[in-house]
Amino acid sequence: MNAPLDIRHFMVGAADCARARPLLGTVVEIAARGPDASGAVERAFRAVEEVQHLMSYHDPDSEVSRINREAARREVTVSPHTFRVLQAAREFSQASGGLFDVTVAPTLAALGFLPRHAGFPRASGQGDWRHVELLPDERVRLTRRVRIDLGGIAKGYAVDRAIDALEAHGVHAARVNAGGDLRLFGAAPRVIHVRRPGAPTELLPLIEMSAGAAATSADYFSARRVRGHWVSPLIHPGTRAACPRGRSVTVLAPDCLTADALTKVVHADPGRALAVLARFSARALMLQEGGVCRAYAFDDAQAPFWQTRWLLSDTDHV
Repeated sequence: MNAPLDIRHFMVGAADCARARPLLGTVVEIAARGPDASGAVERAFRAVEEVQHLMSYHDPDSEVSRINREAARREVTVSPHTFRVLQAAREFSQASGGLFDVTVAPTLAALGFLPRHAGFPRASGQGDWRHVELLPDERVRLTRRVRIDLGGIAKGYAVDRAIDALEAHGVHAARVNAGGDLRLFGAAPRVIHVRRPGAPTELLPLIEMSAGAAATSADYFSARRVRGHWVSPLIHPGTRAACPRGRSVTVLAPDCLTADALTKVVHADPGRALAVLARFSARALMLQEGGVCRAYAFDDAQAPFWQTRWLLSDTDHV
């Protein structure tokens, strides 16, 4: 689950148009400057709405639900958008050795984070991302009875689609923030703040950005109490158990789809994530309770490693 970044710090100067709507299970805020900024923002919201319609696990009429309901029995043809996200998910799964996996939906449903759809076949419990077969002409087949959830990547794709719509409409500067998934261009540098794990009402300055994408995943607002224990909606694909709590991961990348997906890889296994971050030209910062910050960095030989430091105060830049 993504943790809200502080949207007050993402204004695109004096925005000609700034609006917010409940979408993607969060609040999506879009701001733009330039010719017909209002029309550009409306077009961007339509792009986000399309992604939600196609890829929502909660919507029984979405393409994701149709895959889960039918693709173990026959091939299902989907839109180019859904197919593109599934292709990207497969690439992240292959690059990470399975640390990113869209087939963790049964675990999320069992813990109460996703609904239990009566029309979905019972999952076999023996499959993973390798059993989501992508065929020519946007066809999808499940070679085992797995269930997919694109919640760990679709929000980032929706942000990218909104940015594409804004750029195509000719605006000079814009920003899209979907509850922790952020992308902007053309703006004066702005300081991005993230919430402190263990004290999420406190904000910490992270980095200045004028272009690019950032995504933050944490569980301080989304954890649930299950059988007497608080559990995270961030699932380790190898064990199918919830990842440890009390950690916030922010990934900076050229696009939001990449940043969104890689936050889950870092949560699952920070050590193994280093090579994956390097492959996708991404950087990450991992905050933990107690004020420990681990920043992805390079040594003189260009080998990636986690550089650890303590955050001394709310104004200490990381």
